[in-house]
Amino acid sequence: GLSVPRTLLPNPTPRQDTMLGPLVLLLMVFAWRMVPGAILWLFLSLSCLLPSAKSQAKIPLETVKSWADAFGGEIYSIMTKYSGSLLLQKKYKDVEPILKIKEVDGLELVKKFSEEMESMLRRKVEAVERLVEAAEDADLKHEFNSSLVFDYYNSLLINEKDENDNYVELGDEFILEPNEHFNNLLVNTTYSDVQLPTNVYNKDPDILNGVYMSEALNPIFVDNFQRDPTLTWQYFGSSTGFFRLYPGIKWMPDENGVISFDCRNRGWYIQAATSPKDIIIVVDISGSMKGLLMTIAKHTIITILDTLGENDFVNIIAYNDYVHYVEPCFKGILVQADRDNREHFKQLVDELQAKGVGTVNKAVLESFKILREFREAGQGGLCNQAIMLITDGAVEDYESVFEKYNWPDRKVRVFTYLIGREVTFAQNVKWIACNNKGYYTQISTLADVQENVMEYLHVLSRPMVINHDHDIIWTEAYMDSALFASQAQSLLLMTTVAMPVFSKKNETRSHGILLGVVGSDVPLRELLKLAPRYKLGVHGYAFLNTNNGYILSHPDLRPLYREGKKLKPKPNYNSVDLSEVEWEDQDEILRTAMINGETGYLAMDVKVPVDKGKRVLFLTNDYFFTDISGTPFSLGVVLSRGHGEYILLGNTSVEEGLHDLLQPDLTLANEWIYCITDIDPDHRKLSQLEAMIRFLTGEEPDLECDEDLVQEVLFDAVVTAPMEAYWTALALNMSDETEQGVEMAFLGTRAGLMRSLLYVGSEKLSNRKFLTLGEKESIFTMDHFPLWYRRAAEHPPGSFIYSITSEEGSGNPHLSTTAKEGDGENKFVTHSPLLPAGKFFGEVDGSVMNQLLNMGMFRQVTMYDYQAMCKMPYHHHSGAQPLLSPIYTFLAAAKWLITLCLSVPQSSFLTSSLFAIAAHKHKKHDMLQPCDTEYPVFVYENTIRETNGLIECGDCQKMFVAQQIANSNLLLLVTDAACDCSIFPPVLLEAKEVKYILLLSQRCDRMRSQKLRRRPDTCHAFHPEENAQDCGGAAEISASLTLLLLALVTFALLLR
Repeated sequence: GLSVPRTLLPNPTPRQDTMLGPLVLLLMVFAWRMVPGAILWLFLSLSCLLPSAKSQAKIPLETVKSWADAFGGEIYSIMTKYSGSLLLQKKYKDVEPILKIKEVDGLELVKKFSEEMESMLRRKVEAVERLVEAAEDADLKHEFNSSLVFDYYNSLLINEKDENDNYVELGDEFILEPNEHFNNLLVNTTYSDVQLPTNVYNKDPDILNGVYMSEALNPIFVDNFQRDPTLTWQYFGSSTGFFRLYPGIKWMPDENGVISFDCRNRGWYIQAATSPKDIIIVVDISGSMKGLLMTIAKHTIITILDTLGENDFVNIIAYNDYVHYVEPCFKGILVQADRDNREHFKQLVDELQAKGVGTVNKAVLESFKILREFREAGQGGLCNQAIMLITDGAVEDYESVFEKYNWPDRKVRVFTYLIGREVTFAQNVKWIACNNKGYYTQISTLADVQENVMEYLHVLSRPMVINHDHDIIWTEAYMDSALFASQAQSLLLMTTVAMPVFSKKNETRSHGILLGVVGSDVPLRELLKLAPRYKLGVHGYAFLNTNNGYILSHPDLRPLYREGKKLKPKPNYNSVDLSEVEWEDQDEILRTAMINGETGYLAMDVKVPVDKGKRVLFLTNDYFFTDISGTPFSLGVVLSRGHGEYILLGNTSVEEGLHDLLQPDLTLANEWIYCITDIDPDHRKLSQLEAMIRFLTGEEPDLECDEDLVQEVLFDAVVTAPMEAYWTALALNMSDETEQGVEMAFLGTRAGLMRSLLYVGSEKLSNRKFLTLGEKESIFTMDHFPLWYRRAAEHPPGSFIYSITSEEGSGNPHLSTTAKEGDGENKFVTHSPLLPAGKFFGEVDGSVMNQLLNMGMFRQVTMYDYQAMCKMPYHHHSGAQPLLSPIYTFLAAAKWLITLCLSVPQSSFLTSSLFAIAAHKHKKHDMLQPCDTEYPVFVYENTIRETNGLIECGDCQKMFVAQQIANSNLLLLVTDAACDCSIFPPVLLEAKEVKYILLLSQRCDRMRSQKLRRRPDTCHAFHPEENAQDCGGAAEISASLTLLLLALVTFALLLR
């Protein structure tokens, strides 16, 4: 037989429905195995009533109605008996006189949550400020020592031993222990350690001096953690490339044996080090740039693009005989440097080809015009403006251009990158940078790109450094899996608070030396704990977005996708716009108000997808929103009309409630915070139920508990306590012969309390994951109430909801039922024992489904998914594509080595390496890429209780009768199985990609359109004391031949 879990609610009187329904929503669910004969009788009896296949089938309508009534009455009787709904209804009726109903003030609620979040985030800022002060004081006292010898804990080498069982250099013993607060990673909470990317020499004098100086941060790390035990990772990213992390961890290289993580490339470092910037990249594509020079130029552009973020604006102009916008649609403008635009530019840059003669004047002139127009129109970043000139030489006279467009104010900085080893034009290219407050570098190899591009960030940071403006920055949401050795549990969304660290030494003041950036991670789950689920109701939720309109946290944000057996972050997971999640806000009223940091309220009728998009709830939501002071974030709280408007307050004594809490059938929502257990190490092993009991009994007076929530739990425990005895008595009187297959009864309350009882042994359960952490949809989580609870909440009073599901991989479908209030939308009882239970009926019989749609018994609702992943044909668009050929890479490396050996002057370690462009192997297969999709959902119109009709199917007519089964969401559908109607296509639930087929002008309009955003509050563009003559020079490249060969050998291994 089929396994059939069903879910039940009390059947209240009209007065109870208005009071208890929206307020406490109690659900009772049980599973049972339906007696096979009962269902088969319906179908077998049908064939007895039908004439032969050749004649027209006449289905007696009254007979079908009597079947539906009989089946509905029987199933309703079984439900009522085994759920105990009438008993629970009576218990709530008994306590009704002492209940209080409180209306929820959404605006007051969102302000309260915001203040608590602001207070929590302020503590993180204070921790970072203490680290900044300590780092700057340590640097002030430290004198640079070029011959410094200093051993430190290198996170890659710690606990490593050589063949003689001795610890390797920089790899001394470093005690690591699992820590629950840090996702059970092995950490050292008494000391930090230091990570360096593969391309940074771990004994370079700059590194050794910086690491030695930053040792002063260790006691501050520990003290911060003791002051605020909710702190997670704290770190210092140095401008020289090392990364000091607390608590210390063992850092693991990637699958190629390379550590590619460079703190200077991270969004938190770049945002803290610079103000918003408008950048125009001007690249030479004349004939002289062919070959390796073009490859280096492309990689330079991509590296610059990777230093830009959502607060920056960019365009790329290529020039030879003519000026070319790499994206013609962006002619004459700047576009926001969001992920989509950056990736689009990377694809276009990959297609650039070198030919013709280079005339840079027109390109530079065009760049100045765009920047001036944007500046004067109040568009773009309205802060730093810069031109990045990438060329292999410059022979023209540029002075007149600069005199007209940039001097004497020099509002636009010009950074120049001379590509190749040719030095003939070095002075010309350097002159351009030095006379426009920029910086000049020469990039001879791909290995040089990373370090040389980073120089422009240090120049842009000078005004802020000289002024000692310690701006606090907050990043968008991100998952830094690289930081935590790629462990799955570390894929947590977080935001980072960061501040720059400056040199305070007077002798280097005009140089504006940036020492690095200090930061600390804040898991967004910690923020959401301050907006508890029980205060928001069945469908309510809280969400956060950034000043750029991107989602920071939202229950409908889906940052991961599955590729094979692996879960991976989506490429655009942290640039999902609010309008892509709250897509019913078509006029973007909500988005605009939140980006502007306003406080207010908005009501919207929304369609909410549930059950992985197979069902939809129609709700009226009230949105309350405000800003979080001191951050670029806004907070929104959503309360649904009805259930979200009120909260039920019951009163019960601790003694009575405690007695009923101790019953074995009771559990609490595992992810909800009834009591704070993650701060004190002694409390971390306690479950929420254990912690609450210890709090109530006085065993743990130090525990902090949510007293309102605890009171709700106590009340629900007392009212629902009789259910245990009722269910137990039923279970004892059951036999294998009576009511075969009843599996489980359970209930849940708004306070996250659940009771359950098994009518069979656990080994006989149809779905062993149900109500466990293995099936999150069926339990209370931080993000949502259980699916069965949410569906029942929207169903008509006094009826039951049934849904067919199966444990993944078991192939064993079972029927779930939910009572009282469900989604008003329908699953089918399949009308043949040969058909798979739970399959969408439109796939089984398209002819009848189409007819039901035409007759209005069902209607189709179109839903949209702006976070989908679609298969795209293989197309590689790496800016370093030619390097994917090992032969090409080897030749390039060999040429570099020969040049190096011939031209290296004195010895200093090469601080960049071939690993700057780690080669990847790409298989030519379809790849999943972000896309927009639309998909149908079919909703039952419950005002139509019965219908019938004839379908012309060519040689025969097919009759069908549909009859609603009372007090349920089931339909009994009887059809003529003898008439073949396969000429009608099936009705499918498939999602289809939304293709934006536009004319060129429409395409350009769409690409050029800019969504509303709010600029950061601060800007540091120039400072009068800035030393503009510190503008770079010819790079001296030298290396130990042994180290160089080691780098080449290692790089060659990567290509194997």
